[in-house]
Amino acid sequence: MSSSTPPSGTVRLLVCDDHVVVRAGLLALLASASGIEVIGEAGTGEEAVALAAKLEPDVVLMDLQLGQGIDGVEATRRIAAGQREGQSGGGGSGRGGARGGDDGSAGEAGGGTGGGAGGDGGGEAPRVLVLTTYDTDADITRAIEAGATGYLLKAERPEELFAAIHAAAQGRTALSPPVASRVMAQMREPRPTLTARELDILAQLAQGMGNREIAKTLFISEATVKTHLGRIYDKLGVDTRAGAVAVAKEKRLLP
Repeated sequence: MSSSTPPSGTVRLLVCDDHVVVRAGLLALLASASGIEVIGEAGTGEEAVALAAKLEPDVVLMDLQLGQGIDGVEATRRIAAGQREGQSGGGGSGRGGARGGDDGSAGEAGGGTGGGAGGDGGGEAPRVLVLTTYDTDADITRAIEAGATGYLLKAERPEELFAAIHAAAQGRTALSPPVASRVMAQMREPRPTLTARELDILAQLAQGMGNREIAKTLFISEATVKTHLGRIYDKLGVDTRAGAVAVAKEKRLLP
């Protein structure tokens, strides 16, 4: 990874994957990509959030399953929200990457130096491009609701990955064909719409957890779990935990 200032128009990329060998392979692959510079790598969700705040990349390439700690969805949510953990005041230098607008227009090259004291030194939150092997409706929904700009499968060709990174830097959506098909199917066929939190609880429910275990796992109260369960039952048209899990599996709402 180079620590020098990237050329004008180069996308500054942060890579997050908990598997060291996979991450090394990605770094080697990305080294051959034109207009992309990897400025950092992370092995956990927490590390990705911290590095995104420190390095201010244009795009974060995010795996979903990250072992211990927060998962890729939660890391995506924090990064997309512009969270700056542990970052204090002082003017910082602007980004030198190729960040573009939401309308897909090319980004301005080069960043100017920061302003006066007291500023957070940060600009627009980085785009997050999910790169994973998981393509269930539940995973796709959770990632998109968390703020992911794109969702790619690891089976994609290198050229498609590179193009998706450039598209994400410009604020354009990038989806693998199977993922795009699932999104279109969801739009054509009305289905129960569960929030990200409801999907989290449903996933714990499918593992046989009780309310107390779910509350402890998700760091919420048992009363909150019960409230969400009531809403899940209403949306799925069931009145039991087993019924909720069965319907969720039938409708591919679970990973």
